[in-house]
Amino acid sequence: QVQLVESGGGLVQPGGSMKLSCSASGFTLDYYAIGWFRQAPGKEREGVSCISSNSDTGSANYDDSVKGRFTISRDDAKNTVYLQMNSLKPEDTAVYYCAAVPWRCTPTSHAYDHWGQGTQVTVSS
Repeated sequence: QVQLVESGGGLVQPGGSMKLSCSASGFTLDYYAIGWFRQAPGKEREGVSCISSNSDTGSANYDDSVKGRFTISRDDAKNTVYLQMNSLKPEDTAVYYCAAVPWRCTPTSHAYDHWGQGTQVTVSS
């Protein structure tokens, strides 16, 4: 069964850090780019970050709202992608999803083949 599972969400104070994991089962991430998306209540889903497959460039990109604070990385041996989130702000509060698309990143969320169930991140004092 092809599956992506996010973990690592929870409650954190403003200025704190949190690391999300996206683990794949039923398929290998080697040839997939992995994107992180988020959706806050009452808002549309938005792209946060993406990392291309190592078979492509392995490069990462970030939305301006998280640039310099979030870092995406991948460990293909563990079939897992991570999102390190630092200097968290209340506006980062959302359900975070990871998704897989072949080869390289695209901002078009409909192009992503596989999605996780999401993990809640709440930034609040």
